[in-house]
Amino acid sequence: MKKQVGRPTFRLNLALILFSFTEGGGVLSDGPLNKTVGETVMFTTTLTPSETPFLSVYWAFNKYTNIITSNNANITGPEYEGRITLLRSTGSLELRNLVLDDSGEYTLTISPPDDINMFGDTTLAVYEKVSDVSVTSSSTDMVEFNSSVSLSCSASGSTTSFLWLNSSSEVTASDRVQLTDRDSNLTIINVTRSDQGPFRCRVSNPVSTGTSDPVNFSISYGPENVNLTPSQGYFAVGSDISLTCSVGSRPPAQFKWFLNKAELPDTGSELRRMNVEMSQSGNYSCQAFNNKTLRSQTSQPSAITVLEKISNASVKPSTNLPLEGTTVSLACEASGSVFTRNWMKDGSDLNPTDNMILSDNNRVLTFNTVNRKDNGEYVCQISNPINNHSPKYIMIVNYGPENVQIKGPNKINIKGTLNLTCSAESTPSARFNWFLNGTKISNTSAEYIKEEVELSDSGNYTCQAWNNITERTSSSAGHELTVTEKSSGLSAGAIAGIVIACFVLVAAALGGGYYFYKKKGPLKKSTTGGQGNAASSDQELNYADVRFFPKRNDGKVQMGVQSESSNCAQVQANSRAPAASSLPTYDTHMHRVRRPAPQPDPNAAETYAQVRVH
Repeated sequence: MKKQVGRPTFRLNLALILFSFTEGGGVLSDGPLNKTVGETVMFTTTLTPSETPFLSVYWAFNKYTNIITSNNANITGPEYEGRITLLRSTGSLELRNLVLDDSGEYTLTISPPDDINMFGDTTLAVYEKVSDVSVTSSSTDMVEFNSSVSLSCSASGSTTSFLWLNSSSEVTASDRVQLTDRDSNLTIINVTRSDQGPFRCRVSNPVSTGTSDPVNFSISYGPENVNLTPSQGYFAVGSDISLTCSVGSRPPAQFKWFLNKAELPDTGSELRRMNVEMSQSGNYSCQAFNNKTLRSQTSQPSAITVLEKISNASVKPSTNLPLEGTTVSLACEASGSVFTRNWMKDGSDLNPTDNMILSDNNRVLTFNTVNRKDNGEYVCQISNPINNHSPKYIMIVNYGPENVQIKGPNKINIKGTLNLTCSAESTPSARFNWFLNGTKISNTSAEYIKEEVELSDSGNYTCQAWNNITERTSSSAGHELTVTEKSSGLSAGAIAGIVIACFVLVAAALGGGYYFYKKKGPLKKSTTGGQGNAASSDQELNYADVRFFPKRNDGKVQMGVQSESSNCAQVQANSRAPAASSLPTYDTHMHRVRRPAPQPDPNAAETYAQVRVH
C-alpha cells in the first residue's frame, strides 16, 4: 500500500521539479555551505510560516536522489533515515552527522495552496579537517650555487591548497623555483644562502588549516669580502702591531698570512707582532679558505711601515755670525724617519724671496745674499706619521756701520761744557773714535764730553764708527765748532723784566718831580744856560740812567760805563728840576731806591742793574 502511494508521489514531485525550473526559485541561499565531517547543517529557506499548510515539500540531493517528500505523508530516503528533520511550515531542512558523500547539490520544491510552485537550490561541501602536515627534503646540506633541492608536502584530511613559506615570506615560482603537483612539491635550483630557510608547508581547506614543522638548510658559501684591518699603518720602532682578517664564509674560513707574498707560519684571523723593528715593514695580506666550498680568497695588501721617531732636531746655520751681503745657509737636521720639512718665518709659512733657495727636499734654506730684512725667527717643522718636531733659529744679520752722524752745538762760549753725540746704523752696535782736525781725541764712546772748553777746542770734529763683527769702519761728515769769548747776551725774558723795571723807575721819577714842583714851585733858570751838577738850583732836566751788566765768566761784576758792549735802558724826563736845596744827592738817591737783590744761582749767568737819576 505504501509502495503504491509512494511511487505516484515521486513522479508528481519530479514533475513539480521540472515545472519549478520555469515557474519559481530563490527560496534558498546560493551557497556553498562548508561543513566538517560529523557536523550538522541547516538548509534554511527564506519563507515565513503561512496560515495554510503547503500542499507538498520535496528535498532532493543532486537533483534525483530523494531526501524527503512530504504531502499527505512523509517519504524519507534510506540514506537519511534518522539524520534529517523537516520544518513543514517553512520547508527548511536539518541534516546531521555529515559525511564526505553529503557534498553536492541540494534542491527544494514547495507547492503552496495557490498552485504556484517555489524552488530553491544550494550546495554543500563537507571536508575532513587538515592534519599531519609534513615536509620531506631531498637534501639539507648544500653548497651555494652548486646544489639543488626538492621539497614535498603531505597532509591528512581534505586538502584543497598548498602554500610554501621561506621564513615568513611566501615562495613563488621563478627561474630557480618550481612548483608542481598542485603546488605540493617545491624544487629550488642552484641554491643561495637566502634559501637556507626555515621552510614550511601550509595546507588548507575551507574549514581548517595545517602547517608543517620548519625545515632548515645548511648552505655553505664563501669565502668572500676578505678584508684586512688596518688597511695601512705607521708604527714606531718597539711598538706592538695587531692585524685582523674578516671574511664572509660558512662554515668559518681557515687563514694563512703573508708578508711581501712570503707565507708566514701564523694562522687564525688575527696576526700579532710585538716590539716591532723597521725590518718588519712591508705589505701584509691574509688568505681565507673554506673547506666545504673548496674556495679561497686573498685580501688586498696592508702596507705596514715601522718608523724611527724623530729626535735631535735642530736648525744649524752655515755661520754663527751672518754678515749682510754674504751667502748663508740654514740646515734643518734631525735623527729618525723624516717625511716632510716645512719652513716658517715669524709664525707664518715661509714664502721664499729672490735671494732664497730651498734644496735637498727642503732640508737646506740658502740665502744667496743675506740682508737685514732676513732678520727673524725661522722654524723648521719636521714630521712623520708618528711624531714631529719644530726646531727654531733666530737670524740676526750683522751689518754696518753706515749713515754715521754727529749731533751737537756749532758754537759755544769759552769755559762752557761741550757735548757731541755720534750715531750709526749698525748690528751689533758700533764703537766710536773721535777726531779734532784729524787728530784722535777719544774712543769707544758714542758721546764726546769736554768741560770748560778753550779757544783751542775750536775746529773740525769727525766721528769714526767701527763694527767689530763686520770689521767695517765708516766716518761722519765734519762738524765745525767755534769757541767764543763773549757772552751771547741776555735772554728775552730778562730783557722784558728790565724794561718793565725801567718804566717803573721812570714813573717814580716823574711822580717825584711833579711832587717837588707843586711843593717848591718852579725852578729858576740858570743864568749861564748850561747844565749844572746834581746840587745846582738852576738845573732844568731830570733823567734816569738804567744800566745792567751780565756777570762775567770770572764771577766779578763791574758797575758803571763799560768798555765792552752792554744792554741798557736810558729814560729822560723833560721837566723842570726842583730847587737845588731839595734835590738829593746821587748817593742819597741810590740809598733810597736800592733794595737787596735776590741771590743768583752761582752756576747761571747773573744780571745786575744800575739806576742813576740825574
